[in-house]
Amino acid sequence: MNATIDIELDSQQIGKYRILRKLGEGATSEVFLCRDDFHQRDVAIKRVRAGSLVDAVDGPVYARFFAAEAALVGRLQHPNVVQIYDAVADPVAPYVVMEYVPGSTLRPFCRPDHLLPLELIIEIGFKCAMALGYVFRQGLIHRDVKPANILALTTNPDGSGALTDVKVSDFGSVLNLTAETTQVFHVGSLAYMSPEQLDGQALDCRADIYSLGAVLYHLVSGRPPFDAPSQAVLMNHIYNQTPQPLMGMRSGVDEAVDAVIQRALSKNPDERYANWDAFAQDLSGLIAENKVPRGQLQGVLDSERFNLLRTLDFFSTFGDVELWEVVHRAKWQRFAFGHPLYKRGEEGRSFHIIAQGMVEVYRAGKRVAQLGAGTSVGEMAYLAPSPELRRHSTDVLVTETATTISFTPDTLSQLSPNCRHLFDEAFIRVLVRRLHAAHEALAHPRRIL
Repeated sequence: MNATIDIELDSQQIGKYRILRKLGEGATSEVFLCRDDFHQRDVAIKRVRAGSLVDAVDGPVYARFFAAEAALVGRLQHPNVVQIYDAVADPVAPYVVMEYVPGSTLRPFCRPDHLLPLELIIEIGFKCAMALGYVFRQGLIHRDVKPANILALTTNPDGSGALTDVKVSDFGSVLNLTAETTQVFHVGSLAYMSPEQLDGQALDCRADIYSLGAVLYHLVSGRPPFDAPSQAVLMNHIYNQTPQPLMGMRSGVDEAVDAVIQRALSKNPDERYANWDAFAQDLSGLIAENKVPRGQLQGVLDSERFNLLRTLDFFSTFGDVELWEVVHRAKWQRFAFGHPLYKRGEEGRSFHIIAQGMVEVYRAGKRVAQLGAGTSVGEMAYLAPSPELRRHSTDVLVTETATTISFTPDTLSQLSPNCRHLFDEAFIRVLVRRLHAAHEALAHPRRIL
C-alpha cells in the first residue's frame, strides 16, 4: 500500500469557489460551505482528501464513488433531492459541487431523547419515498439510504428550530442501472442494508425501500431495527430476525403504522412494497385515516396537498416534480359559504383552481355557471394582455365551502419553465371546453337548458 501523499491545498479557494467554512469531514473527504460568485449562491463542496486516490487498495474505490456522483451533474431535479451542480476531476483532490442545504441531517432525531413527532416522521417518509421514486425512474438505486444522508431543513440555519423539509443526498454509492462502466458493489451502511444487498444480489428499488423502512423505524423508536456488538451478529439478525413491533416502543404508535414499516422491512423483497408509489401512498394513508396523532402539525400537510392535486383534472398532465412546485409555491386558501371570490368590475390580480367545494358565476344577477373541484376561475388575470381585459365581467360566489389554489402572474413566473408550460396547456384545455359549451348553448339552447 502506498503512503498517503500530503499535499498543501489552497485554504481559501476550491477552484472558482470561495471557501466560507468547513461543514464536516469523513475518512476520505471534507465538505465545505463555499460561495459561487458567478451564480450568487452558496454551495456545498465535497472534496476528496489529498492523496486518497493513490492508495493502491481503496484509491480505485474512492475514484468510482466520485465518478458516480460526477455522472449525475444537472440530472436530478426534484425538490426533495439535493442537486449536483458541478464536478471537477482534479488529479489530486477531485470535488463535487452541490446544493447547500442549511440545517442538519436526520441523525440527531434518531436519539431516544430527541425524537420527532410521529406525524412528521410519516411526512418525512412520504417525501423521501416520492423523491427516491423519482431517483429510481432516472435508472438509479441509491444504496445508502440512512439518516446521515437525509438532510433536514430547519427554520434556523444552524440546525435548530422546527424541521420544515428534507432532501435526499450523497449519491456516491448509487447504482446506475443504465451505466456501462464498472460499478462498486457491496456498499452501503450495514444497519440499514437489506438482506439481498448484504448478499451482493442484483438489486431493484425494493432494496432502497427496505433502507427507508429502517430509517423510519429508527426515527420512530430511537433505535435501528437491529443492533448488535459485532458486524457478524448484526448480519445474522438482518438475515434471520424480525424487528420488534413498534407499538411497545413508543406511545401513540398505531398497529397500522407498524404494519407499513414492517412490510418495508420484509426479508423477502417480494413481500415488500412492489414500488415506491405504493409505499408512499400507504404512508400518506396513515395521515389521511388518522392513524397517527396530529400534535404540532394541525394544519394541512404537504403530503395531503400533493395527493389532493393528483386527483384534480386541471393538474392531470403534471408530473410529480411540477406538483411539488405547486404545493410549495401556490397560496392555499379556504373560503366560507357566500364569500365573494370575485366582484364584477374589479381588476383581476389572481386566479384560483378549485381544490374542494363549489363556486357559482353570476352575470347581471343570473347564474350562468357552476364550477367544482378541478376547474379554474379568474384565469384572465394571467392570460389577458391588458388591464381592461382583466376586469371581471361577473360575480363569483362560494356556494359550498371551498379550498382553492391561487397564483398571481408574478408568483406563476417564479415556477420552472416546464411547470409554466403545463399551466398554459391546462388553461388552453379550460378555454376549449368553455368555447365548446358556449357553442353548444348557441346551437342547441333548449338541450343545454
